[in-house]
Amino acid sequence: MAPNNNNLAAAPAENTGFPFMKWKWHFISISIVLGILSVTFMIERGLNLGVDFRGGIKLVYKFKEPTGDGRIRGLIEGLNVGDVQVVRFGVETENSFLIKIKQQEGREIVKEIMARLNQTLGPDGFTLLSEEMVGAKVGADLRKRGFFAMGLTWLLMLVYIGWRFDFLFSPGAIVALLHDVIISLGFFVFFGKEFNLPILAAVLTLIGYSVNDTVIIFDRIRENLKKLPASVPLSDLVNRSVNETLSRTVITSLTVLFAMVVLFLFGGGVIHDFAFFMVVGAIVGSYSTIFIASPVYLAFNRLFPHRGLVRGIGKR
Repeated sequence: MAPNNNNLAAAPAENTGFPFMKWKWHFISISIVLGILSVTFMIERGLNLGVDFRGGIKLVYKFKEPTGDGRIRGLIEGLNVGDVQVVRFGVETENSFLIKIKQQEGREIVKEIMARLNQTLGPDGFTLLSEEMVGAKVGADLRKRGFFAMGLTWLLMLVYIGWRFDFLFSPGAIVALLHDVIISLGFFVFFGKEFNLPILAAVLTLIGYSVNDTVIIFDRIRENLKKLPASVPLSDLVNRSVNETLSRTVITSLTVLFAMVVLFLFGGGVIHDFAFFMVVGAIVGSYSTIFIASPVYLAFNRLFPHRGLVRGIGKR
């Protein structure tokens, strides 16, 4: 026999009965601490902008004999070309290194480096795998367009969620997205990773992934708003909705996380940092879906009690 509304309200959640909303302030406090630490790292250290955004030369060399980044940096710094960044590219057995240098007018840096390596290691000791040059103006333009893309993405999601659900849901989704991006970038800066075009793509990917997870919970909240009687407190309704979608959230998050971990471990240098950002983002995004987006929705309902959806009726 199908349960009536009152029995449904009294029944436990389908999968788990964890009191997420009861403990919301504990998790929000953790997020605030992580957010403050992340912003502090970004202010003190700044984003390590790559050649894509600040202009310069990016070279990838593969060496025949095992070598270290210190030896390569020493060879190039002897040319007095300014600040040089040398990092291993891909797994250690590939013996490849990524070299980044600022472009200097009147000098042919690439030819000078080739001549120095040729003189030291011999013509058969290394191979130039790729060469990329980005002008300073192009880099600045890319930087501007990148941050504009992120802002526009947030704005469009704010409007879409407000139209698709109601505008009391939108702030929760946007706060959760800001939370995910800030904390993921904080980890990125802490580990000294470079912010370049692939990482910008990772940020936009994370925004799409995180909001998709959030929308699943919001959709269940909307269903329960129509299904459960008004006597059920809104915090209980939200908690029930989170529990009902918890298995789906966990399964989705774990499958994404497993894929990103494999890419991080075995994907090679090209997507190593992208995978690192997504590993952190998948964890933080799943966390914020449960512990940030829903409590913010509750808070806006208390601030604007006569707005939004009404039980079993629709929009006021």
